[in-house]
Amino acid sequence: MVWTLELASYLDDAPWPANKIELVDYAIRTGAPNEVIYNLLEIEETDDPYESIEEIWLDYPTDEDFFYDEENKDF
Repeated sequence: MVWTLELASYLDDAPWPANKIELVDYAIRTGAPNEVIYNLLEIEETDDPYESIEEIWLDYPTDEDFFYDEENKDF
């Protein structure tokens, strides 16, 4: 399973929380690329729904990943 920001962006408006079947259905209905559908088919099917893309793609970049500490910048 390989995720990129572009592929993950197809799930931005997904009906969270959602289970695996609902996410695959959403991806098909919205015309997401086959890679998104294949990635979703590889995730574990659980009793609890997924709350967000962060639960599917554990390395999903967050705002904290782009934080820049201006106090410690060197000129």
